[in-house]
Amino acid sequence: MLTCLLVVCAFRSAIADWNDVPTGSMKPTILEGDRVFVNKLAFDLKVPFTTWRLATWGEPKRGDIVVFFSPYDGIRLVKRVIGLPGDEIEMRNNILFVNGTAVNYRPLGAEITANLAAEEKGSHTFAEEALGPHAHAMMLTPQLSSLRSFGPVVVTKENYFVMGDNRDNSFDSRYWGTVSRDKIVGRVPLVVISMNREHHYLPRWNRFFSALQ
Repeated sequence: MLTCLLVVCAFRSAIADWNDVPTGSMKPTILEGDRVFVNKLAFDLKVPFTTWRLATWGEPKRGDIVVFFSPYDGIRLVKRVIGLPGDEIEMRNNILFVNGTAVNYRPLGAEITANLAAEEKGSHTFAEEALGPHAHAMMLTPQLSSLRSFGPVVVTKENYFVMGDNRDNSFDSRYWGTVSRDKIVGRVPLVVISMNREHHYLPRWNRFFSALQ
């Protein structure tokens, strides 16, 4: 039994794991109550139970959703990679600039926000942000006080600038700086299961095994 437990724990530590999402900082892409799959072999192979890399075959890309240990308090977080090593990142009134070029935005399809409560849809602004190889959803909350402009900030070697898709309600690199490469656990490609905490933990069947962008 002890050997089996050790093997399972080692597998979750170095190969694949899941992560419960308790907050809405990645809305509307990831919702409270989602359990996401973490591919720990997306970029490298680490010694189980450590952040030591045995082999590396890839690096996080701009637009990737990653799990990492926060440099602020060490808690595991889920955010999106905005800036790569060497990038210059700036934000002007919630418009991102990467290396001096403004990111493109366009209206978001209604199917992306289908799982949000009606009152949430009315109090937020939604858009599709073309960052990286795939565009992704993001949302703004005008009535909240937030850091909507900053920089420019140059991302240093072996570091990444990360932010939540829920831009006005995310504690991220705008506040505590960049994430070092060795703190990144893996990439998040999909939602495994989703339970609606506001409605007695009823399953959101349409989100089960749904791919993330």
